[in-house]
Amino acid sequence: MSVASNAPLVELKGVRFAYGEREILKGIDLSVRRGQLVAIMGGSGCGKTTLLRLIGGQLRAASGQVTVGGENLSSLGRSGMYALRRRMGMLFQFGALFTDMSVFDNVAFPLREHTRLPPELIRDLVLMKLNAVGLRGAGGLMPAELSGGMARRVALARAVALDPMLIMYDEPFAGLDPISLGVIGQLIRRLNDALGAASIMVTHDIHESLEIVDYVYFVSDGQIVAEGTPDQIRASRDPFVHQFVCAEADGPVPFHYPARDVADDLLGVEGGR
Repeated sequence: MSVASNAPLVELKGVRFAYGEREILKGIDLSVRRGQLVAIMGGSGCGKTTLLRLIGGQLRAASGQVTVGGENLSSLGRSGMYALRRRMGMLFQFGALFTDMSVFDNVAFPLREHTRLPPELIRDLVLMKLNAVGLRGAGGLMPAELSGGMARRVALARAVALDPMLIMYDEPFAGLDPISLGVIGQLIRRLNDALGAASIMVTHDIHESLEIVDYVYFVSDGQIVAEGTPDQIRASRDPFVHQFVCAEADGPVPFHYPARDVADDLLGVEGGR
C-alpha cells in the first residue's frame, strides 16, 4: 500500500503491551514521517526496544494500532509481514554481524536472500554500500578483524543494502569511542537523507542525538512523558527532560528503589529483613 506524502510512515495510536502480567507500554502515541530521523529516549527498561519490536512486527500490541507504510500490522499475515519487513532496515545493538562471513558477504546477505539479482550486480551494490560508509577496501576482512566502529559501519551498510523506506537503530552509539560515535552519527543522518527514508533511533546518547535528529520522544513508565525538536528539548523545563539531559542522579526517576526507611531496616524493626 502506498503512503500519501503528508501521512506518517510510522504511526502508533494508543498502543499497549505487556509481558505476562507486567505492563510495559501504557498507551503510546507517536508518528514518524518520511525523511525524519526520530530518537526514542528514556531510562533502561522503559520499553524503548519493545517499541522497535512492535514496529518491526516481532511483537503484537495488546491493544491500539501500529501502522507502517500504510499497513495495519495487526491485520497482516505471515507473507504480508515478511514483505513489509523487506522494506525495513535494522541496525542491532553492537552490530550483530555474522561472525563466519566476510564484510562483503555480510552486506551481500540481504541482497542474496531477498532478491534475484545477478552476482555481478550484487557485487556492485555491495561495493557502493561499503563505499558509502567508508569501508569499500575492507570487503575481504572478517568481523573479528574489525574495530568496534568499523563493525558498526559494516552493520549500517547491511541495514541499508535494500534501500529501505524505514531504518531502525537499537543503541547505535553503544560502546563507541568519541571519534567513531561522531562518524556513525553523521552517517545515520546522511544515509537517511540520501535514501529519503524514515529513521527511528533508540539511544541513551542525548548530546550526540540532539545534533542529528529532527524530533525526540521521551519514554518513562511505559508512556510518552515529553517530546519535541532538539531546540525544544534543550530549552525544556520539564523535570524529567532536565534530569535526563543533565544526567542527574535523582529527580522524577528516583535513585532509590522503593523501600522502607533505612533506619527501620538497620534497627531490625518488625517487617524488615
